[in-house]
Amino acid sequence: MKDKSQFAPLTNPPHLVRTPWGDLSPRVDLFPLIYLLVLYGVVYFLPFGAFEFWSKGEDTPAEWLQFLGYAGAFLCSVLVLWRRRRRGLNWQGFYWLLLALFCFYVAGEEISWAERLANTGIEAVRQINAQGETNLHNIPALQNYLHFSFIASGLFFGWFGWRCWPGIEAFPARRYSLYFLVVALFYTYWDLSWITLGDRIRNDQEAIEVLMALGLFFHCFHQAFPRFSPSKQDVD
Repeated sequence: MKDKSQFAPLTNPPHLVRTPWGDLSPRVDLFPLIYLLVLYGVVYFLPFGAFEFWSKGEDTPAEWLQFLGYAGAFLCSVLVLWRRRRRGLNWQGFYWLLLALFCFYVAGEEISWAERLANTGIEAVRQINAQGETNLHNIPALQNYLHFSFIASGLFFGWFGWRCWPGIEAFPARRYSLYFLVVALFYTYWDLSWITLGDRIRNDQEAIEVLMALGLFFHCFHQAFPRFSPSKQDVD
């Protein structure tokens, strides 16, 4: 008797992308590319200042989404650490602690350490802050070099981390690499435009930085809740 499985209908493998030119089976999440396509192909041309509403100025949806992404990544990292507590602070736990502290710091900086919510801050920091806020990244001595930190962190999270140390769970897997490499590419191009042309390209940094926050959140969320995580074939 023949095996009936040979007559079963063919199904698409997971994450197969069908296009008019053929099928693609990417090993990375393509959401960052879709986000850019929608952002600059649709939102950019919408009336009533939709693009500016999304990403320009203070307290924009893009900026708050960054805060939620980093805050969510911090909470998920803490959850991972809590579940690992009986193992002690080994090397895996140490890197998770570093990632949790990093996400906590960036989330705090995004909302000026709750100054925008409580309308109160540290006056000594406000006086030396370029925007009169209680945060460190807008202090002139640091502000001019802030974009280098995005280039470095984007390359680390998007390439060197999973490439050089694949066994470290706290470092985002290759699947999430585009979330970080797009940010690194934007700031690299931004600086090169200033060096070569004497002027920088459009300052859409808030809209682009959203991707790094989302990348860290998705990575930490899938580590904290493995049942929602993609298959190992896609993560490795």
